[in-house]
Amino acid sequence: MKKRRTNRRAPGDRVPRANDNDTDSIDREREALADRLRETREFLGLSQQEVAAALGPTVGLTRLAVSAIETGRRRVESVELAALARVYGQPVSYFLASRQKTRPEPEEVKFIARAASKMTPGDRAELLRFAEFLESYKAPVRSHAAPTPRAGDKGKS
Repeated sequence: MKKRRTNRRAPGDRVPRANDNDTDSIDREREALADRLRETREFLGLSQQEVAAALGPTVGLTRLAVSAIETGRRRVESVELAALARVYGQPVSYFLASRQKTRPEPEEVKFIARAASKMTPGDRAELLRFAEFLESYKAPVRSHAAPTPRAGDKGKS
């Protein structure tokens, strides 16, 4: 008779456990996830109530649950995160990816993004073309120094 192989650990084998550094890291990741969810909702100009209404029939999140998730008082389940990502128009990885410290977007940029999210696709395409035009337009660089006289300008005042 053949012996069956088992995946049992030997009595002396150590079971890997999370240490304090891992716990701190997990807490930071949870906080970052909560912040990113809140920031994305605010960026889109949605209220917690609107998000809850969009998710309510399928996931069953209330406004209070959305608030608890965004403040880190409640863990978000994978099904809930997938549903939130769909409502926010982002892949789940967007919320899970670690991000570098970035400067906050100016209020004008946030306003333009919110306004663009309410536009028709044609209007957004026109806005994009205008933004590309502005980016490619190079205004002449002006110097504050006095102009240098040209060869034929000697003696003229």
